Amino acid sequence: MARPAVLVTGGARRIGEAIVRRFAAEGWHVVIHCHASRNEAQALASELPSAEVVSCDLADNAAALAMIERLAERFDDWRVLVNSASVFRPDAATALDPAIFADAMQVNAAAPAAMAQAFLRLARSHAGRRVIDLTDQKLANPNPDFFSYTASKHALAATVPMMAMAADAADRVYALAPGAILASHDQSPAETEVSHRMNLLKRRTGVEEVADAAWFLATGPLTSGQTLFVDSGQHLLSQPRDVMFLARENGACKERG
Repeated sequence: MARPAVLVTGGARRIGEAIVRRFAAEGWHVVIHCHASRNEAQALASELPSAEVVSCDLADNAAALAMIERLAERFDDWRVLVNSASVFRPDAATALDPAIFADAMQVNAAAPAAMAQAFLRLARSHAGRRVIDLTDQKLANPNPDFFSYTASKHALAATVPMMAMAADAADRVYALAPGAILASHDQSPAETEVSHRMNLLKRRTGVEEVADAAWFLATGPLTSGQTLFVDSGQHLLSQPRDVMFLARENGACKERG
């Protein structure tokens, strides 16, 4: 295949979909990973000039590694792995749910790290290989909500500088940390509008901005091991709760007032 290849995990929906579309627009062959969203993934692939779908449950580490091995055998120029898939289930710092914690650590941290190691070991590319791990602005601005999710993103972020130090000189490993981008769980449009402006610039950060940042990390000159925040300055604030709840509480206070 003449086109460079990229694998985007969780590429059928939300931020992953935007990243898929960005690379496809640049002429790359895009491998769209999905788990439960196969119909959406196939519909997306059918819109793009060069794309395919692979299915895998990242809760199964062996299956995730087998997926990387199969792709590495097929592609002569597999340049980028984007670890975008994640689970985002509610629990709190005062009430850790062991099942939620174990699932978050596996899907959000262990599987991406293992896949990145296999990718850097097996993938072939004359232009060097790059890993982009989607983390979260909560790395710099933590709060007690979504405890297991946040802990897992911190765990994944910790692997980035270590893997960058161990990688070959031509390879690079990055973290990409978005802020509030798309509606979470049962957010209403009004709550989403308020919560997504809770940043220094008081603006909504677009999903396309995250996709543009992924493209920059995949092709630009940034030194390996770094984290790029795309959140309109949200990570520079101190927020006592997740913005989903802050917006809801703010709306309730206005109603009472």
